[in-house]
Amino acid sequence: MKRLTAFIISFMMLLSFAFSQGAKETSPIQSSPFSDKVVDVNVVALKGPTAMGMVELMDKAENGAVDGNKYTFQLESAPDAVVPLIVKGDADIAAIPANLAAVVYNNTSKIEILAINTLGVLYICQNGGEKISTIEDLRGKTIYSSGKGSTPQFALEAVLSRSGLEVGKDVFIEWKSEHAECVASLIASGDDSSKVAMLPQPFATTAIMSNPSISIAIDLNEAWQDIAGSPLVTGVTVVNKEFAKANPEAVDAFLSSYKESVDYTHMDVDGAAKLVAKYSILPKEAVAKKALPECNIVLLTGDDMKKALKEYFSVLYSFNPASVGGKLPGDEIYY
Repeated sequence: MKRLTAFIISFMMLLSFAFSQGAKETSPIQSSPFSDKVVDVNVVALKGPTAMGMVELMDKAENGAVDGNKYTFQLESAPDAVVPLIVKGDADIAAIPANLAAVVYNNTSKIEILAINTLGVLYICQNGGEKISTIEDLRGKTIYSSGKGSTPQFALEAVLSRSGLEVGKDVFIEWKSEHAECVASLIASGDDSSKVAMLPQPFATTAIMSNPSISIAIDLNEAWQDIAGSPLVTGVTVVNKEFAKANPEAVDAFLSSYKESVDYTHMDVDGAAKLVAKYSILPKEAVAKKALPECNIVLLTGDDMKKALKEYFSVLYSFNPASVGGKLPGDEIYY
């Protein structure tokens, strides 16, 4: 009897082992390159090219967690609304003007730059009148512009200065609070070629589509390249340093999904345009479709990011140290 009992126990143990091995071999669960923990990630972007590059990821996130992260997206119209969120930690990741990232870092040390998300998107536009084609042609003219205190101001003033034009003497800048005000002022000036406007994409395309007499006179990005010998950088994506330290896998997963989203805007302009209109980044799908190829949306990380930003910060610093927060940021600013 004892032998029979021992045999049954041994048999049951063997059977249990066999089932456990079979379950391991046939389990449909696959290993993930990211953490099994779902991380809540709050992302803030400005309405414009930075948000346009995120639309596919935004769309995927509506259906639940993506790449192990559960995303919440918030769109704002002005950098002033974004910076306090990322500094306080209310936002984990944010898209902001490139020079502003240096200013925030130099004043708080609370962020790191993950990537360049947008290269040059600035254009001088005119509303009929005598054709303008060079920076020298701006002598004596008034430029309507918004973006005072950020990339548009410092890029424009650096190009003007390096081209021999002194602001307030040779050329005049009338600052507006929004790009739409610049367009309205340009239209109101009629064909007076002494009035021009500096507009970023996609607002330049929007203005041209709404009023055929408006045209691009000068590509400020090419003018910057001529004076600096490096690309004009418009926007970067930053991360709250504490969040990055606590969630490195979540940050890497975001960058991977963000790259897919940026690639999507280039490969499927029609689909991306629909999403841009869906999230009210631009009011009309047709405008988004026309503007997307002109928005210079990229995702540069690592050494490519560092090289471009170091050159960009250096030019701004030589022109106006305050434009980057009073000093050139060190390598610690980069993720």
